Amino acid sequence: MNWTNEYPRPQLKRDSFFSLNGEWQLNGQKINVPFAPQSQLSGYRGDIPNNLTYSRKFSLPNGFSLPGQRIRLHFGAVDQMADVQLNGQPVARHVGGYLPFFADVTDALRPGENTLTVRVLDTLSTDYPYGKQTKKRGGMWYTPVSGIWQSVWMEAVPEAPIETLHIVPDMKGVELTVVCDCEVCEISIPGVISRRIQCNVPFRIDVPEPKLWSPESPHLYSLRVSTRTDRVESYFALRRIEIKNESGRQRVLLNGKPIFINGVLDQGYFADGIFLPASPSEYEADIRRMQELGINLLRKHIKIEPETFYYACDRMGMLVMQDMVNSGKYNFLRDTALPTIGLTRRSDRCEHPEANPRMAFFTQHMLDTVAHLHNHPCIIAWTIFNEGWGQFNADVHYDLLKRTDPTRLVDATSGWFHQTKNDFDSRHVYFRNKRLKGSGRPLFLSECGGYARPIEGHMFNPNGKYGYGTANTEEDLTAKIETMWREMVLPAMDEGLIGLIYTQLSDIEDEINGLYTYDREICKVIPERLRALYEKAQKMLC
Repeated sequence: MNWTNEYPRPQLKRDSFFSLNGEWQLNGQKINVPFAPQSQLSGYRGDIPNNLTYSRKFSLPNGFSLPGQRIRLHFGAVDQMADVQLNGQPVARHVGGYLPFFADVTDALRPGENTLTVRVLDTLSTDYPYGKQTKKRGGMWYTPVSGIWQSVWMEAVPEAPIETLHIVPDMKGVELTVVCDCEVCEISIPGVISRRIQCNVPFRIDVPEPKLWSPESPHLYSLRVSTRTDRVESYFALRRIEIKNESGRQRVLLNGKPIFINGVLDQGYFADGIFLPASPSEYEADIRRMQELGINLLRKHIKIEPETFYYACDRMGMLVMQDMVNSGKYNFLRDTALPTIGLTRRSDRCEHPEANPRMAFFTQHMLDTVAHLHNHPCIIAWTIFNEGWGQFNADVHYDLLKRTDPTRLVDATSGWFHQTKNDFDSRHVYFRNKRLKGSGRPLFLSECGGYARPIEGHMFNPNGKYGYGTANTEEDLTAKIETMWREMVLPAMDEGLIGLIYTQLSDIEDEINGLYTYDREICKVIPERLRALYEKAQKMLC
């Protein structure tokens, strides 16, 4: 499977699909879309200025659309500002480099050959979500990604298409809302139900003998929705995530049972494609790698992936904690150095954030992120702000997010600068193993570890050795992680610790604190010993 034949939207799948991935022109040179020009896989070898002009010619296949249908052009993500023209006609403008957008291009299409042009402006403005991108790579900051970095594709839809599905699960069934400019639609869940329902109105579906979704048994139910002129395929799962008092401690429960979150920081970087792996199947490979280590959750850190990633987690039973992508300027002294030594108190109150373009964009981007990813059962929690970067009115955002999605957990302030509202007592601890004291809320070690282990021949930069402590061998790194668990993690379970996030899945450029090398060729630890740590923690909860 490659990015050209991978369907980009697995939760709203139509038969109509035409990929525009492949060879384009960028500023007069060849580039392989959807890979960013900074990546090896793009094949692009020219300069990468702030202004980028993409172009390609295409002809739609014969019979691609029926009379009366509309043609939509989709972009998975373009960083940061995109103006799209088809045959010289403006068809779309989008700001923000992490979320999908589409345009109805029916009226701009011509018979035969068409010319698509995408003009991109990427100044790496901190007014918009930008994550770990920087123009001067080094340490925990990485090569920027400009322009098109997710799939480009087209589909044919009727005049009144099924626009989206809104699925709210629990342990007995789902509440389904079909958003469509039609009065009724037909829904079909094999073995469960087949009937007509009203569009745009929530409809409750109780599932007989429900099969619950979990990491051990990631059962998915197929769903088909059709109208007189449209049909889409989707899926859902039955599961519930919550915090409840168990034996005097606040615990995270999945489907009514305590679960210990054994997570890893997953920043979604790849040595050859930067923001994308060479093949969508590499997401499955990463999930298997982590499951072999006893990892049951990926904290998707300050990045939004193609839906292919979340679909893989849904199918394979990998939990996900999804970060919002930060904006705003970063200050090392204020945001990292002083909090690391204990100065973690700071008010984030802002009286009129709607008057600040950056803040207003962040809030809307948060809501758009939740709307985009809402139906994926693998996502059990959201992170709003990380270590104070761009943080403002965290309590307000917590309330807004809880109203928008009351079915998931929320870490409003990961690390420090906590305000009054959060589902967790969320802490980052590096450089030392400390005794953690509970505060009444579920204690969550939302970042820890990060031991660097250089492996010659598998380093992006032989001189780049960024990390938090050093280990030189597989045995040494495994022993350091075991010591962290013995001295900090396991004792804190009596204080209400519900889980941890180890930094991180793989090395990234100059940062070499991964459990795998950047090229994913070498596992740096002894898998069975890491699995044993998780198994011990889970037994302590039961």
